[in-house]
Amino acid sequence: QGGGGRGHGSRGRAGGGGGSKKVPLLAVVGVGIAALGIGAGALLSSGGGEDDEKKDDGKPVSASAEPDERPSPTADPAKDQAVALDKLLADSNNSRDSVIAAVRNVGSCKNLGQSAKDLRAAAKQRNGLVTRLAGLKVDKLPANDQLTASLTKAWKASAAADNHYAAWADQVARAGKKGCKKGHARTTSQTAAGNRQSGAATTAKEQAANHWNAIARKYGLTQRNKTQL
Repeated sequence: QGGGGRGHGSRGRAGGGGGSKKVPLLAVVGVGIAALGIGAGALLSSGGGEDDEKKDDGKPVSASAEPDERPSPTADPAKDQAVALDKLLADSNNSRDSVIAAVRNVGSCKNLGQSAKDLRAAAKQRNGLVTRLAGLKVDKLPANDQLTASLTKAWKASAAADNHYAAWADQVARAGKKGCKKGHARTTSQTAAGNRQSGAATTAKEQAANHWNAIARKYGLTQRNKTQL
């Protein structure tokens, strides 16, 4: 039994010795695994962070880039020019009624002095239209050369006619009773010149109206006939 006890004791020591050797080894292995786990966790955490950052960075960039890639709506420069010209044309007919009334009065020998003033004021207004037209940009409008040429000719001719009729009123007033016969003013060279310029203005206004109305229809603006220019 004593030998067996020694053998048992030696096995126990051996087992104890073997156990003491295994514990540090396991501890080392455990530390290694723990370190490996931390490293793997760090790598996974780091890797996941990079992916998240890329995704986060990607989303805002694509979201913010979308509006920039869409073409912004731009105004039609031709329409803007047409609207500006429409406003000018709206003023072109302001003196028409006063001119018609003044010429009628001169023809019937009435209110000659006031009629002459009204006619000269109308001529000044027509020349003002020519100046304003020259200051407008109409290069984007179709047939803009023909349109501006016909409007300019029309208003200059109208202004000339108004001035001739005003001079006629002055002649009738100076002539007194000789200037009128049975309530009608005698015609003079100024009357004839006024009629010629008035005819030229009417022809040019008709041409201008044709050009303008094509533009007005396209952009939904006011169409006008020759008597409204």
